[in-house]
Parts: sequence; structure tokens; C-alpha cells
Amino acid sequence: MSMKRTNVYADPEDLALIKEAAKRRGIAEAEIIREGIHLAAMANRVWDEPLDWPTFEGSGEPVAGDEVTSVIAERAADR
Repeated sequence: MSMKRTNVYADPEDLALIKEAAKRRGIAEAEIIREGIHLAAMANRVWDEPLDWPTFEGSGEPVAGDEVTSVIAERAADR
């Protein structure tokens, strides 16, 4: 992957945290900064098409874990 150099201004406290993390993880400070840039880019990405999320029937009220387990068990038994 080709990379492009850029300059940014950073808070000294943030740079100290990056330096500490890089030392602890045994990697370059630049790698942590690249990871952060990638996370920020992905968090702000706008997709061309909406995501195709599955929909479920129901009242919209939250359900307890045991209710979910029982429905899954019933559906599995029907197969």
C-alpha cells in the first residue's frame, strides 16, 4: 500500500499517550497514528447505498435473554 505524508497538529498529552502505547506494544508511534486516522475515516464514511439490515416482527419492546433463547429453540425444533 502506498502512503502519503501529511502534517497534523496534535495535543502534547495525546502524543505522550501515543508514545507510551507504542512502547508498550512494541510498534512505531506512526502505526498508532495511522490506525487512528483509519478509524476516524471509517467512522465518518458515507456509503453510496443503504445497508441491507434484516427486519424482525415484533412490538419493538426489549426482550429478555431467556425469551430469545426459547424462540430460537422453538424455531430450531420446527426444522
